[in-house]
Amino acid sequence: MKEKIIALITEILQVPEGTVTETTLMEDLEVWDSVAQVMIIGELESRLGISVPLEEAMEMTGVADILAISAER
Repeated sequence: MKEKIIALITEILQVPEGTVTETTLMEDLEVWDSVAQVMIIGELESRLGISVPLEEAMEMTGVADILAISAER
């Protein structure tokens, strides 16, 4: 699942493969803004069935947070 999530984030952000890793933070990539964050959250739910509550979505700052939330689901 980790690889699918990283691939999804890479696709949405339209960055080269390998740019997004488990340790990537939003602040590391200029293209990862609040709009991209909303798109990532939406695609997690529609493509992978991972529902992220709004409170948790607001606190996520990077890939590690997304992976942690997906592991709980």
